[in-house]
Amino acid sequence: MTVDLTTFAYGLPKAELHLHLEGTLEPELRFALAARNGIELAEKTVEEITATYDFTDLTSFLAVYYPAMNVLQTAEDFHDLAWAYLERARENGVVHVEMFFDPQAHTSRGVPFANVVTGYRRAAVRAQDELGVSAELILCFLRDFSAEHAMSTLMEALPYRAWITGIGLDSDERDNPPAKFAAVFARAKAEGFFTTMHCDIDQKGSIEHIRQVLEEIGVDRVDHGTNIVEDPALVAAAKERGLGFTTCPLSNSFVSEEMKSDEIVRLLRAGVRVTINSDDPAYFGGYVADNYVALAERAGLDAGDLARLAVNSFEASWLTPARRAAYIADVEAYASAHGVVLAS
Repeated sequence: MTVDLTTFAYGLPKAELHLHLEGTLEPELRFALAARNGIELAEKTVEEITATYDFTDLTSFLAVYYPAMNVLQTAEDFHDLAWAYLERARENGVVHVEMFFDPQAHTSRGVPFANVVTGYRRAAVRAQDELGVSAELILCFLRDFSAEHAMSTLMEALPYRAWITGIGLDSDERDNPPAKFAAVFARAKAEGFFTTMHCDIDQKGSIEHIRQVLEEIGVDRVDHGTNIVEDPALVAAAKERGLGFTTCPLSNSFVSEEMKSDEIVRLLRAGVRVTINSDDPAYFGGYVADNYVALAERAGLDAGDLARLAVNSFEASWLTPARRAAYIADVEAYASAHGVVLAS
């Protein structure tokens, strides 16, 4: 049986574990929210907005990313943003998603925390009812803000503990190592949150940062983190722990010279739980199934490899064991129906 990889990738049941909700703000929705909230944008067309997406590194991306969020004001705005993503995610075969959100990017400009979390939560509940998509929230701290600000944000989140499954760390990694937030993450763990941290690609001190998240912070998952291949001992430790890595091929290709396909495949072949995700798809030109296809084309992967990556996405998720097993069985059934054997 001949398998069309694009069709297979889109239909493949999968979890998405590295997705920034604010990074799903498509130009059309940005215009709609600006009009709703009486905000005048400098750009007047979709083409003018996308022309600003000239990224050469993480810093140049963030310079465009954060100002675009100004259109997000009300709980309805945050609901509409998340709902638009969740509809797209379902079209990409996503059946479970653990979504990042950045409350400090909003509270620091006067938007109440409640507006952010209640809007996102309503979309997540609606997704289960209307789309059959399981959706959870991961609160991320901005690492270029102070650790004290992160701690106060954690305290502000505690009344919504039942709505937030995990705590993460993102934004500009330069001079903001994981250890800066050790006390905040220790408190988050004490409160029962799962934890993850970005270890962005090709950063100064990237291996030391990965070591910190594994050995000092003790995270449950690592976001990006493909530079770990530079240290075989750390790779072995991550494999032994069954640690998941949430890689994002298309976004990698925007902020570095390459999508890190070689590193992703090395981790895959080594038996590390590497996963494929879309990061900020409105800015990087592809949702999660597009990332599966792009990696397959670049690295010469077959349908069995893609099915293995989908299994990894559930194994690295924060689902209960029973739900995880059920989703993995769905992947295996889908592969079998297409005559595909999962890569080992």
